Amino acid sequence: MRQRLMNVSLTTTFAVVSLVAFLGLGVVLTVGTTSFLRDQGVSDARQTAEVVTHLAVEHNFPSAAAPMFRAPLRAGESRTIDTSISGSRPAVRNLRLWGPNGNLVYSSIGIVDTAHSPQSGAFDDALRGGVSARIDADPAQVSGRGDVVDVFVPVRSVDSVVGVAQVTLPYSDTEGRIESASRKIAALVGLGLLLVWLILFRAVHRASQRLRRQSSDNAQLALHDPLTGLPNRRLLSERLERAALLSTRTGACVALMLLDLDRFKEVNDTLGHKHGDILLRDVADRLKTAVRDMDTVARLGGDEFAILLPSVARVEDAEALGRRVLDVFMEPFEIEGLALHVDASIGIAVLPDHADDAETVMQRADVAMYVAKAAHIGIATYSADDDAHNTERLVLLGDLRRALDRPGELEVYFQPKVNLRSGEVVGLEALLRWHHPTNGLILPDDFIPLAERTGLIHPLTRKVLELVVTQLAAWDREGREVPVAVNLSGRNLNEPRLVDFIADLLDRHAVHPVLLELEVTESAMIEDPNAAREVLNQLSSLGLQISVDDFGTGYTSMAQLERLPLRALKIDKSFVWRMLEDPGGAVLVKAIIDLAHEFNLLVVAEGVEEEPLLAELRRLGCDVAQGFHWSEAVPASEVHTVLDRICVARGRETARVQSDA
Repeated sequence: MRQRLMNVSLTTTFAVVSLVAFLGLGVVLTVGTTSFLRDQGVSDARQTAEVVTHLAVEHNFPSAAAPMFRAPLRAGESRTIDTSISGSRPAVRNLRLWGPNGNLVYSSIGIVDTAHSPQSGAFDDALRGGVSARIDADPAQVSGRGDVVDVFVPVRSVDSVVGVAQVTLPYSDTEGRIESASRKIAALVGLGLLLVWLILFRAVHRASQRLRRQSSDNAQLALHDPLTGLPNRRLLSERLERAALLSTRTGACVALMLLDLDRFKEVNDTLGHKHGDILLRDVADRLKTAVRDMDTVARLGGDEFAILLPSVARVEDAEALGRRVLDVFMEPFEIEGLALHVDASIGIAVLPDHADDAETVMQRADVAMYVAKAAHIGIATYSADDDAHNTERLVLLGDLRRALDRPGELEVYFQPKVNLRSGEVVGLEALLRWHHPTNGLILPDDFIPLAERTGLIHPLTRKVLELVVTQLAAWDREGREVPVAVNLSGRNLNEPRLVDFIADLLDRHAVHPVLLELEVTESAMIEDPNAAREVLNQLSSLGLQISVDDFGTGYTSMAQLERLPLRALKIDKSFVWRMLEDPGGAVLVKAIIDLAHEFNLLVVAEGVEEEPLLAELRRLGCDVAQGFHWSEAVPASEVHTVLDRICVARGRETARVQSDA
C-alpha cells in the first residue's frame, strides 16, 4: 500500500509540475511570437518610411539646404512632395517634415499646426542620424486606439542631417492580423504542448504502473518460491518468529515440519528437470490441501518443503497432522502420462517442547527429518538422542562438499590384484581416502553412504575418475600400463551424463579405455536392471572393462549375467572369510567360481589376508585375488614399491617351486 501511494504521488506530482511547466512554456512561446510579429511590423514600417522619405525629399531635393527646413515649404515644393507620395496612399497616412528646431515645414494632409511638435526623444534620435518608430494613436480617431506607426527619419543633405521626416503609417490592420495570428499561434502551441504533455504523461503513467508491478513482483519473489508460488525460507522464518513470539503470550505450541522427497533426484536424472518441476508443483498443491488455513506450507529449496503449525495443543496433534500429510503421497502423481510413486520423510519439532526459539526449532526439525529418512520410517519427532549424531553428519556433509574443491583432501589409494596362477599383478583397485583437516583419515564406509543419500555421490565419483585417469596418464608416460578398477555407485547409473563424461575424460588425457575398469555392485544392477544394462552397454562400447562387485550379496539371475557386458565377478569378502570357518562357505565360493567360468567370466576374490585362504582359493580355481596378504591400499607414490616387492616375492616362490621339483 505504501509503495502504491508513493507511485500515485509521484505520478500526480509529475502531472502538476509538468502541466504548469508546459503552460508557462506556452505563454512564453505565444508572447514571444506576438512580440516578434509586432517588432517585424514596426521594422517593415521603418523600411517603408525610409523609402517614402527618400522619394519625397531626398530624390526631389538632392541638394536641399538647411534654410529650406526653417520655414514652411513653398507651394511648388509642397506640390512636388504631394505628387511623389501620391502613389503611396493609403499606405502613408501622413508625411510631416520638421526643421532642425522642431518647426513643422510640411504636412501631407495640409494642416500646418506649429503647436504640435514631434516627440522630443524620437525627434532628437532622427537629428542624430537614427531612425525611430513608435506605435501611437491616430489623432483622427476618437477611440484613441494605437493604430498608427510614427516613424522619424533623418533628412540628409550630402553628409549632414538638415531635417526630420515624420511618416505616419496605418497600423490597425497590421495589429489586427498580429492579434489573429497570435490567437492561432496560441491555439496551435497550446494544442501541441497539450498533445506532448498527454504523451509524456501517458508514458510516465505506464512506466509508473510497470514500476509498481515490478515492485510487487520483486516483493513476491523476495518472499515466495518462483516455481510453486509457496512462501520461501525467508517468509517462513518471519512467520515462525512471529508465531514463536505469540506463543509466549498465549501458551500455545508451535510445530514445524520439514519434509524431504525420497529419490527425487532420480526423477530429475531419469526423466529430466521438466518432469521434476511438474512434480514439485503437484506436491505443493497436495500439501496445501492437507493442512489448515492458518498453517503455512513453504518450499525451502530443491525437494525440501516445510509446514508451519502456528498453534497446536500438543506434540501428538502435530504428529497426527504429519501422518495426514504423508497420506497425500499414497496416490501416484500423474505427470504427462507417467504414474510416479513418490515417498517423503518428515521431521517434526515443537516449541517449547523441543526448543526455546525459532532458529533452534528449525534445526531440530531438520535433525528429525534426517532420522526419518535414514530409518525409512516416514515421520519422526525430534529426540535429543539423535541430535549429536545427525549434527555430526550434517557437519561432515558440509566438509565433504568443501573437500571436493580442496586439493589434497581427497586422495586415491591403490591395492594390487594378483593372478593366482602366475603370481603377477594384473591390475589395481582404486580406493578413496579422505584426509580430513581435523578428523584425520576417514575411510569410505564413513562418508560414501552419506554422499549416496544426498546426491553428492555424482560429483564425488567424477572426482575419483578424474584422479584415477590423471594417474593412469602419468604412469603411461613412465612406460607402465596397469589397469585400474573404480567403483561405481548404483546412483551413478542413473546419471545421464556419466558416459559422455568418461569418454571425454579418457580422450582428454589420452588414456586407452582398456586401462579403466568399472566395478558395479550387484544390488545396483538389480535395482533397475534395464537402465543398468543400457548404461553398462554404452560404457562397454567405449572399450571399458565391467565387473560385478560384492557378488553374492544380491539376487542377480543367470539371465542377467548373460545379457550384461561383464568381464569378471568379484566375490564379496564375507564369503571368502567364511571358507576357513564353515565348510559350506567353500562350497558356496566354489559354486560362484564354476558359475562365472560357465559364462566365461574371471573370478576375483577380495579380503585375502592369510596364506590358508590363498591356498584354498587356488584349489577352488579362483583366478585373481586381492587383500592384505600382498598389500593394503597405498598412495600412488608407493605403488611402484609394492609392485616391485610382489614381483620379487613371485620370483622367490617360482625358484622355490623349481627347487622342490
